[in-house]
Amino acid sequence: MLTGWFSWFIVAWTVILLSLMSIGGYFMFRKFLKRLPKDDGMSILDWEQHYIDETRHLWDREHKALLEELVSPVPELFRDVARSKIAGKIGELALKERANRITQDLVIKGYIMATPKRDHKFLVKKLQQKQIDYAPYRALLK
Repeated sequence: MLTGWFSWFIVAWTVILLSLMSIGGYFMFRKFLKRLPKDDGMSILDWEQHYIDETRHLWDREHKALLEELVSPVPELFRDVARSKIAGKIGELALKERANRITQDLVIKGYIMATPKRDHKFLVKKLQQKQIDYAPYRALLK
């Protein structure tokens, strides 16, 4: 039977491994749920890609740069996922409004709707830096 510090090391290592596997499993399960088809036969990620594909021709350099600037604080590991989610929401809004191009208004609205509230303070700070009035979006920010 193990005694002393080595047995405590084994117990601690077991707890650490189980914790890390649980955290990883949680994120894998979330991704799995997003991949499951809904009633319409398409998953959340499928719709996201559909909106991006349908509105790809509506983007110009200026608004792509704005989107890149808005996702810049996201850690690089997750930046592609964040960019895709936000661009999908912007595309969805553009299709609903039958826009003939992506505008700054659509980018800001899409960012607000696609991101959690804790990220909105960065958006407000960035809009203030760029001297863009964010008063029309206050209702969405709350």
